[in-house]
Amino acid sequence: MLYLENFETPVIDEMNEDYMYESKAYPTAIPIRLKINRWIFEPITILYGGNGSGKSTLLNLFAEKLNLKRLTPFNDNDLFYTYLNRCNYNLHNDLTENSRIITSDDVFSYMLDVRDINHGIDTERLNRFKEYTDKKYAKFRFKSMDDLEELKKINLARSKSSNQYANNKLMKNIREYSNGESAFQYFAEKFEEEALYLLDEPENSLSPERQIQLAQMIEDSARFYKCQFVIATHSPFLLSLRQAKIYDLDNPPVKPAKWTELKNIRTYFNFFEKHRSELLPCED
Repeated sequence: MLYLENFETPVIDEMNEDYMYESKAYPTAIPIRLKINRWIFEPITILYGGNGSGKSTLLNLFAEKLNLKRLTPFNDNDLFYTYLNRCNYNLHNDLTENSRIITSDDVFSYMLDVRDINHGIDTERLNRFKEYTDKKYAKFRFKSMDDLEELKKINLARSKSSNQYANNKLMKNIREYSNGESAFQYFAEKFEEEALYLLDEPENSLSPERQIQLAQMIEDSARFYKCQFVIATHSPFLLSLRQAKIYDLDNPPVKPAKWTELKNIRTYFNFFEKHRSELLPCED
């Protein structure tokens, strides 16, 4: 599915008196350095590049111009919005309300929220353990129907172990998920059908296994659930997404590239090739 068809940044004339300023300022310095002003998108488009290459800046330009939902703020300034007003885009299909940008800050904030929730759960669990002991060993005599609720609590405590009693009264402790599992769960919850998603380094906090699962989720969402993705990443697992169009921001003027040609991938390849003799097949 295609929502965002193309995006154009303004061409800045080197003869313009503002050129020297704009060539060093944020965010105008990024498109000038990349020497590209028209981005053409596929159902899955990847912005690849090292730190400082401009991946996040471009995603923020796309997201703000499209007025996409976002949770956490980003670095901006007056020039950012002046420049943004000079940008243009074309849609192939209208954007849906589900469309959004998801950044690594969003995921990190979610994991911090999970920790806060778990802390509250742990405190409440201690209270429930104390309540369990008090109820199980209480000297209680049923005198009237006014005592019915207390009788139910005592019978419940006497019929269960302390853990069963506490868990019966608490929500599931989401600390059972690791940080990486929580991060993966975040994407699983946010991805809906028929939407444009801008993802800023979604591999952060994910193990290689989880990155592979995320890659499969993205492929399935694009293929079967009418989603489009624009992803800023240097994860080899996401770069190898089938049918993805990859822009190599490390080699201006920027143009599409094969994932196997990217510097990051060649670095991994050369490293493992160097240690080939040590990488013996593992027994299942």
